[in-house]
Amino acid sequence: MMAACQFRRVIAAQISKVLGQPEETLIKSISAIPVSRKQPSSDFQLFISSVTGSPHDFPRPDTQAETQRLVDKLQCDAVVSEISTGHGAINFKINRELLAKAVVQQVAEDGPAYGFRSELFSGLPKGKTIVEFSSPNIAKRFHVGHLRSTIIGNFIANLKEALGCQVTRLNYLGDWGMQFGLLGAGFQNFGHEEKLKANPLQHLFDIYVQVNKASEEDESIKNAAHEFLRKLEGGDSQALAIWQRFRDFSITEYIRTYKRLGVHFDEFSGESFYQQKTQDVLQLLRNKGLLRTSVKGTGVVDLSGQGDLSSHATIVRSNGTSLYITRDLAAAIDRKSKYDFDTMIYVTDKSQQTHFQHLFEVLRLMGCDWADGCRHVPFGLVKGMKTRKGEVVFLEDVLDEARSRMLQNMISAKTTKELEDPEGTAEKVGLAALIVQDFKGPLLSDYQFDWDRALQNRGDTGVFLQYTHARLHSLDRMSGYGELNDFNPSCLQEPQAISILQHLLRYDEVINKSSEDLQPKHIVNYLLTLSHLAALAHKTLPVKGSTQEVAEARLHLFRTVYSVLGNGMRILGIAPVSKM
Repeated sequence: MMAACQFRRVIAAQISKVLGQPEETLIKSISAIPVSRKQPSSDFQLFISSVTGSPHDFPRPDTQAETQRLVDKLQCDAVVSEISTGHGAINFKINRELLAKAVVQQVAEDGPAYGFRSELFSGLPKGKTIVEFSSPNIAKRFHVGHLRSTIIGNFIANLKEALGCQVTRLNYLGDWGMQFGLLGAGFQNFGHEEKLKANPLQHLFDIYVQVNKASEEDESIKNAAHEFLRKLEGGDSQALAIWQRFRDFSITEYIRTYKRLGVHFDEFSGESFYQQKTQDVLQLLRNKGLLRTSVKGTGVVDLSGQGDLSSHATIVRSNGTSLYITRDLAAAIDRKSKYDFDTMIYVTDKSQQTHFQHLFEVLRLMGCDWADGCRHVPFGLVKGMKTRKGEVVFLEDVLDEARSRMLQNMISAKTTKELEDPEGTAEKVGLAALIVQDFKGPLLSDYQFDWDRALQNRGDTGVFLQYTHARLHSLDRMSGYGELNDFNPSCLQEPQAISILQHLLRYDEVINKSSEDLQPKHIVNYLLTLSHLAALAHKTLPVKGSTQEVAEARLHLFRTVYSVLGNGMRILGIAPVSKM
């Protein structure tokens, strides 16, 4: 049980006796107070409204009197050293030496599990979770939207795994449809075997651009593309062999790029898998009397509840061919049968919100109650992400740009001479910059990308997180202390030390927020604040030149900070560096 839990439980036990309410219901109402730079504060608070039922934002006139009456009945003890009233709240201050001892020891004992063993997660279902993310279209641009989907999906998968879920990471490729008809026809005219093997994504993209242009001017190429797709859909072995090669080469290339991002997938699925299974879905819909024909001749499912088609989902084109939603219905049903998941999370841009709303509603109408466990995490657009060469075509371009710009910054800061692998470090720091710029705000918001702002080593950036982590590692290495045993908590009583300890008490609450809304901003902003507090402590609490007892206590504190900082960064998908 983490330190914050122990303290909440002691506070809850006392309030429980006074109010006659169960401890368990009180625990979640007791929260750690965010650190204030202006003045020292207490550690925990309980809003009186959460135990009396009066609204938190509009306390009754007698709330303050009620708060005071409750405070008068509570007593300080060996754990709680001070109890006071705030605005409609009771504040609790923990014994300062106990606070230092408990937090530092807990982080050392729990390691990466610190914050995740909290009783705040005791009721959290830990079942099987599928996260479908990234999902680029083969032969088309790997848009910045795919980068967002990749890093957001990776964060959600990391978070769910840390919370004890059994996670399957799934990449649902756009690997079917007219683009393959064009590619099949185009390869005969513009393809080169060597180029395909050397750089499949680039070569297929080039062919796609060329054949698209050519098909506008030459009807025979357009006809050849339709003919190739017809053969593909008809199961022609030669066409399928060509398609399979394009797909395999592309996946090999994707895996190489994902590795640079620190991202992996358990399965590369795709629309092609469900091409045949769409007929089963249509039959199911017909059997249940759900598939109707619209005025335009399309196959639709009524979502109005009134039977008037005022709200409906189009499932089949008027010519009988399937749509994206038909394949998604087949995929969802197949995954339930294959993985028996409890939760399935789709990570795509916000333009697909209506699509997923319709998908989940149609599944429910089909009698798939498990659709309640399906969730769409939408995100906004990134504007202005360009490389020095111009528009971004592939994810590789973004990673190369982040690495080269960061390397340039590191060279001008004259720190690279100490590094064994400056390029590898620049890649990790550059990626941290991309991730933090992306994760700082609500995922649904569009944002303007800015290389200069993202790569600053001061302020709220991924570079600052990496810099703080590396700086504290360096401090530890150069101290020469090695393995530390016990420490004297009375040596960690300065305001800068207390602020860090108080901030560490909140970590489980922050993780809890992110686990509820799947937004990384809570963890990002928590780690940025931790880094700012650590920077201040680094200046004011020197290790070098202090007595051994003080130096050891401070080293314990700084090790605690970089442990939590590093673990939080890994959840976000950032590989922490220990030198930069």
